[in-house]
Amino acid sequence: MNAPATQPRGPGGPGASRVVILGIYVTDLTFRASRMPLLGETIAGTAFKMGPGGKGSNQAVAAARAGADVVFCTRIGNDAFGAIARSTWAAEGITARVPAVADGVSTGAAHIFVDDATGQNAIIVAAGAAEQLCAADVDAIEADIAAARVFVTQLEQPVAAARRGLELARRHGVTTVFNPAPAMPFDDDVYALCDYITPNETEAATLTGIAVQSVEDARRAADVLLAKGVSTAIITLGEKGALLHSATQSLLIPAFQCGRVVETAGAGDGFTGGFAAALARGEDAVSAVRFGCALAGISVTRPGTAPSMPTLDEVTRVLQQAGEPSHVH
Repeated sequence: MNAPATQPRGPGGPGASRVVILGIYVTDLTFRASRMPLLGETIAGTAFKMGPGGKGSNQAVAAARAGADVVFCTRIGNDAFGAIARSTWAAEGITARVPAVADGVSTGAAHIFVDDATGQNAIIVAAGAAEQLCAADVDAIEADIAAARVFVTQLEQPVAAARRGLELARRHGVTTVFNPAPAMPFDDDVYALCDYITPNETEAATLTGIAVQSVEDARRAADVLLAKGVSTAIITLGEKGALLHSATQSLLIPAFQCGRVVETAGAGDGFTGGFAAALARGEDAVSAVRFGCALAGISVTRPGTAPSMPTLDEVTRVLQQAGEPSHVH
């Protein structure tokens, strides 16, 4: 896995809008039905679709379609699902950093149940080859990270790899965005490596012990995250929007209603990818959160995760229609 030489990150430089994302790719196997089956029960579904997924890969697609120069690091197998991954990244203009994987190691997959009536989802993820992501894989892309404006990672791959990415980004003065999903235990000193942390209500509750059922609950949970060392907490609240909370401001950014909700599985990834792309473009945090909310608002009106991500032009139109200023140059 050969990384390019470091490039400048200054305004207008080759790395000016670069986002490096560490995470997993899985192939989504999506089933739509009126309800979940009980254990031991078989029910008839209404639809099935296979497509690209995985939090990291979804965020990479969202950021690339939002105009960022994206480098994505993961592990995949030498199999049919791995071929789908490579063709997805090529089509989106994403630079893939993928170490060689031995035959017999499978690419990850996800079972996604989508409720026909509400678009709500339940997901089982098997990371496959990406379970082998390690700190050495991240060290191999240090030059990519150093050349970026924003580094993003999550918790679908091993914590040690995520931590190493955050450490390297901090070393090189790169803005860090940590999406702690799925929420799981990690050492508290990781929080201090986070310029931004982007949990949803459930993840915030798991990390802080505070049930997030209102905006005020979200503020209390965000205060706990700040006390642990995070610079800014952004708690995504579904149809309520997203709470941007730091030591100097606490602002609820409303959600964008862009049509009937079809599927919510990609919304969080769309938000994080869009937020990162906007930061890399030089937008301030408030504008970047608005951009992420608009992107997510469009994505939930479409089926799929990565396939649901809108283009930069689509997001810009939604912002303009809502009377929000456009920062796209």
